[in-house]
Amino acid sequence: MRTVYKFLLDHLRDLEGLSFFAKPISAIICLIIIFFAAGLAHLITRKILLQIVSRIAKRTKTTWDDILVKNKVFKGLAHLAPAFIFYFTSNFAHPVLHQELSELDSSVVDILSQDYYLSLAGILLKLTQVYFTLIIVFVSNSFLNAVLEIYNTTDYSHHRPIKGYIQLVKIFVFFMSGILIIAVLLEKDVTGLLAGLGAMAAVLLLVFKDTILGFVASIQLSANDMVKIGDWIEMKSRGADGTVIDITLNTVKVQNWDKTISTIPTYSLVAESFNNWKGMEESGGRRIKRSVNIDMASIRFCDTDMLNRFEKFEIIRDYVKQKEREITDYNTSKHISEEDVISRRRQTNVGIFRKYLEVYLHNHPMIRQDLTFLVRQLHPTSKGLPIEIYVFSKDIVWANYEAIQADIFDHILAVVPEFELKVFQEPTGADISRAISRI
Repeated sequence: MRTVYKFLLDHLRDLEGLSFFAKPISAIICLIIIFFAAGLAHLITRKILLQIVSRIAKRTKTTWDDILVKNKVFKGLAHLAPAFIFYFTSNFAHPVLHQELSELDSSVVDILSQDYYLSLAGILLKLTQVYFTLIIVFVSNSFLNAVLEIYNTTDYSHHRPIKGYIQLVKIFVFFMSGILIIAVLLEKDVTGLLAGLGAMAAVLLLVFKDTILGFVASIQLSANDMVKIGDWIEMKSRGADGTVIDITLNTVKVQNWDKTISTIPTYSLVAESFNNWKGMEESGGRRIKRSVNIDMASIRFCDTDMLNRFEKFEIIRDYVKQKEREITDYNTSKHISEEDVISRRRQTNVGIFRKYLEVYLHNHPMIRQDLTFLVRQLHPTSKGLPIEIYVFSKDIVWANYEAIQADIFDHILAVVPEFELKVFQEPTGADISRAISRI
């Protein structure tokens, strides 16, 4: 390009009337040639490079090269061709003008020409360096996006998300690129600018407080396997109850069961408590923990007629007979008469009902038998005697789980009167009206 510039300059000076404008016209023509060559180089490089790479990516069995093409990594690399053209041709006029410095007079035009043409190479060089920096930023950002997408295709990504770390690297790249661009434009040393930023450390810590806290929290969440994408978490303090759909450097997004999105600061998951239901999902069973309140006024000992009726129920027939023999043997061995209703052992309707629930749930096809299995009495309250069911269903899908639970308690509520028991229910308006009418 220096040869072209000198050739144009010499020929234009020989032309009458154009000798005064020889320098600017030569410079403009050279700049046009440079930009045209750079644009052509970029077009050819992008077309050839992308076509070759795309064909190779389609023929390979791996997916990572397709992801690199998709994220425009090679498209960014195509900008290096024009950048190198700008870099090696930016000082095309400097050697020629340097030789002519002694020939310039002190006129205003010559002074302006001298200042302009001598700084032309420096301006082009600065712009080229900025261009190189922007290419590095673009390629780095595209490459990091590709790395994240490639990592997310692995099974391990669900347990160890790295999106927060990728974002941190991007922040570092953008920050250093900004410093480098400022250093180039101001013609300052990069180390000097970085040293000057040391005085702004307190301000930077304040500005990037959430980012720093999020980064530390991301490390803790990942290292301790506290939460990952796809986990069902519940965080009442943040109004979140649903599935984790995204984990970033600063936030964790949770899609609640009502399809709303809750955004939680990442460091809150470390600083505050939350429930992660992945243990339930991994166990293959979902807990059913619900009770039915029995009216304590309906609880009583079983008489002969009641026992004979219970023996007709196949599901508890063996239990009732075996228990009755055991009680009879005990009372006989202790010589306790039938009139001694306080000392002698007797079966109760609520005891047989509780045993019935155990046998019923043991025979239920959708109840896990290898996990915690309890049918128990809770502390009596003013609302009756709670009989609690504490078991696990085989189906953990929410809708199916609720259906299983509802079916079980539909049956329990319907079978309670068969044991001459009553479910406690607070008086309604109709109950009060009937009571008043009787008076």
